[in-house]
Amino acid sequence: MNRTLALLNATLVCPVAGVSKGGVLVAGDRIAATGLFEVPEGAERIDCKGKLLAPAIVDLGVFAIDLPAFHAGGIVRVGLMPDQSPVLDNPGLVQRAALIGRPDLWIHPIAAATRGLAGKDLAEMAINREAGARAVGTGARWIADSGVMRKVLAYAGDLGLTVIAHAEDAGVAGAAVATAGETATRMGLPAAPAIAEPLAIARDLMLAEDTGAALHIRQVTTAAGFDLVRAAKRRGVRVTCGITPAHLFLSDIAMSDFRTFARLSPPLRAESDRRAALAAVQDGTIDVLCSGHEPRGPEAKRLPFADSDAGMAGAETLLALALGLVRDELVTIDRLFALLALNPAKLLGVPTGMLTPGAPADVLLLDEHAPWQIESDRLVAKAGNTPFDGLPVQGKVLRLFKGGATLV
Repeated sequence: MNRTLALLNATLVCPVAGVSKGGVLVAGDRIAATGLFEVPEGAERIDCKGKLLAPAIVDLGVFAIDLPAFHAGGIVRVGLMPDQSPVLDNPGLVQRAALIGRPDLWIHPIAAATRGLAGKDLAEMAINREAGARAVGTGARWIADSGVMRKVLAYAGDLGLTVIAHAEDAGVAGAAVATAGETATRMGLPAAPAIAEPLAIARDLMLAEDTGAALHIRQVTTAAGFDLVRAAKRRGVRVTCGITPAHLFLSDIAMSDFRTFARLSPPLRAESDRRAALAAVQDGTIDVLCSGHEPRGPEAKRLPFADSDAGMAGAETLLALALGLVRDELVTIDRLFALLALNPAKLLGVPTGMLTPGAPADVLLLDEHAPWQIESDRLVAKAGNTPFDGLPVQGKVLRLFKGGATLV
């Protein structure tokens, strides 16, 4: 592709360079220049009219490929969880997953750490890495056997792969669908104490420290969990962690009407944990903001709360909800795009997530003030199971480019 594109008169938002005025020059599939530059003869010009021009989102840890939802949300790259059918535990499946999104989406597979995600026998990490795996993960499950988890971390560390872990001690969590507390008790739901999360985090942090491996905890949602991650970072442990907007903006009170759109994994927490999550975003403990995109149709959600499947459609609403953190002055706009783009790209070993010359031309044009209302039946996702149904938000993607090619 030899297209030359000049995106002019924009407010540039770069996690590396900060916020500035100017434009972005795209030559082929790369960023050729930023700021003020001479527009080459014959280049296609787009007047951005002062709107925000930022790196396109890298969504780490999606459970389904949902192209319309990704594009509507400004997402051009995803880290695909290994929890597919069949599980991404062999090179053929990993390679196929890496290719199926092209040319409209980069899919970076997260290969299963163990065969079938059963938590027993290690998968062929080296071969899966050669097939395109950018990380290995435990999926939406916790590896109960500490010996196996240590081997996973040691082997992945030797290969230079990050281990993406689910933090929930299965022995404590059991078949719970909610966090123990007043709401779960009043609703009569099977519940487990929030300590299931920090117990799992503590063990995995100790094993990561022992092996020297890189560990990413896909979602941390409790005050005790954040304290453990902070302390580990201070000790030099190679740990990062993520969260979804649901656990930043909703507490377990959102389950009160038995609405299954609020049935998530991990479950929604107490208000004190939600406030601790906001503090963890503000102080830098949280590294990645992700959608946890897992569209679930009526057959999975129109059931009694305890019988319904966990998961939410989050890709389409991720950016608009995340912009609330900027309006609340918890993060700056350039730091927000580090959480959404640069940090997940680094974790996957992909040189994107920034507006710098030589980087892939993965760019979005954003009107951060555009108002709209989240309505589950109007989302373009495969299913509209969002716990934010009915919420008014601000922020819409105006244009989206992947490798210089126009997607929106």
